[in-house]
Amino acid sequence: MAKPAVRRETQWVPLAKEQFRERFYARFYDPAFDGVQAELGKVFEKAWDGYIVYRKSPRKRPAGKGFADPKFELPIEWLEARAAIDAAENRQKDPKSPSRILIVNGSTRSEHTCPGEISKTRRLAQHAQKAIGAMPGFETDFLDISTLADEPYKTIYPCKACVSTSQPLCHWPCSCYPNHAVGQVNDWMNELYPRWVAAHGVMILCPVHWYQVPASLKLMIDRLVCADGGNPDPTTTRGKDPALAKELELAGWDYPKHLEGRAYSIVVHGDAAGPENVRRMLADWLNDIGMVSAGQTALMDTWIGWFQPYATSHEDLDKDQDVFSEITNAAAALANMVKQIRSGQYRAPDEGLHDPREK
Repeated sequence: MAKPAVRRETQWVPLAKEQFRERFYARFYDPAFDGVQAELGKVFEKAWDGYIVYRKSPRKRPAGKGFADPKFELPIEWLEARAAIDAAENRQKDPKSPSRILIVNGSTRSEHTCPGEISKTRRLAQHAQKAIGAMPGFETDFLDISTLADEPYKTIYPCKACVSTSQPLCHWPCSCYPNHAVGQVNDWMNELYPRWVAAHGVMILCPVHWYQVPASLKLMIDRLVCADGGNPDPTTTRGKDPALAKELELAGWDYPKHLEGRAYSIVVHGDAAGPENVRRMLADWLNDIGMVSAGQTALMDTWIGWFQPYATSHEDLDKDQDVFSEITNAAAALANMVKQIRSGQYRAPDEGLHDPREK
């Protein structure tokens, strides 16, 4: 087979310096910065130089032992994220470690910024955390997506779809960020990858936003694409060389599933339309990356204040104590599946089968 071409259409055209300046200084609109304009000018010149020269990863070191090319230099931030994932993996596989459940509050709504009120999803997630925390041998990790809205300089950047060019170009963990040349720093995913890896079970709770999950949750979902077939060795693609990645994929790629075997539970709620479809889409995604459903009881879609005013939605939740009982049951079902998996009793029905259309 002929080598596939790397398709390109246009030459990269950098921003003009004045455009870059405008965007840089927009971060310092507050008059409080007026007294440090001289200092900001010096910082601006350094930032401009980093952009125009394109210093994406200014701090690197040789990859070291365990990589195909130990001498190839990789970003220090990526190597640190990889080390954190390895430590989390070892902890997760330790039979003496407590069973760890990652509880994901998938709502962006926060009481610490607008709208100034807690989300119903957070209340449900806190109930799940309490239920699992009361179980012997279990601990929880509360992943609160709403902090993207109310904490400074915390970001999940969008997936660049490297996998669509070639699977080995999508690195595990993601190496697209941080990108210091364009100021894409403080990428939260470097913290989140180890938290997913450390979990024996994951419980995602979220509302419906226009027939979909909230945009902030979707950012994390997209950036977890590298858990499904991602390349753990960027030296094999010399960083981000698409031609090399295509050669690797066509030579035969094993599509490693880095989160395989962890159990999951899903809770989706809405007030007018969409919970059932969102629950199905989330389940399809988690199934595809090799995670294990904890069964029907652990997969919930429900209504809270169906076609009632938004203003009284918390009161509607207060009245519906059955929802909290269902959350307790979903958490218990997830815990039971984790126990089965960790004991070795669970056997997947498709264990040992080869997928002829693996991707």
